[in-house]
Amino acid sequence: MLYLDILHALKAMNIPVYNDGHAVERSVDKGMTSFLLHNAGLPTPLTWVLRNREDALNIAESELKRGNLLISKPLFGSQGEGIRRLEKTTDLFWLTSSHGVFYLQRFVHCSGVGFSDNRVFVVNGRAVASMRRRGKSWLNNVARGASCERIDPDAEMVGLAVKAAAALAMDYAGVDIIQDKDGHYIIIEVNSIPAWKGLESVCDVTIADLLADDLINRYVKTP
Repeated sequence: MLYLDILHALKAMNIPVYNDGHAVERSVDKGMTSFLLHNAGLPTPLTWVLRNREDALNIAESELKRGNLLISKPLFGSQGEGIRRLEKTTDLFWLTSSHGVFYLQRFVHCSGVGFSDNRVFVVNGRAVASMRRRGKSWLNNVARGASCERIDPDAEMVGLAVKAAAALAMDYAGVDIIQDKDGHYIIIEVNSIPAWKGLESVCDVTIADLLADDLINRYVKTP
């Protein structure tokens, strides 16, 4: 909260803030991210945000009986920390809340063999680099050992990434998109403070330069 307060204070003092406090708040709160993506008409996994444990258990049991797996996530977090996949009813014993809130999301099975998703890096409404992440397990985070490969995204994937960043009013974003078994793209995460080490390892870009140029050209330069 202290860092967010600092970002809000800087903006109140008319000091340029790149991905301001409101943008960061929208993205670190996974419940709000899911709502804003859905409200913008963008494809995102079916999601439940609840305060009552009994309601969360009932939904989880119903989904599992229908053959759907679930992801339980902390409301705030990054790099896959605290995320669990619920595969069977005994997993429900481990269902825990995040600050009193239960965040459940239907698991999306990706197309192809193994586990993979795509990261599209958006700067000022433009996709500047993209990669596919192949996880050692169903978690595709680079911090957890996923391998990276450069991709040339099609127009649909680029369009979704750009619209997702706009829906959360971000100057820049790392947008994670998975292709499901039926070939449809689904947005699973929008990051306001995305790491780019993995992206730069496979793409011929220097992300810091792109961000600095955009910040200066839009917020610092005077006419």
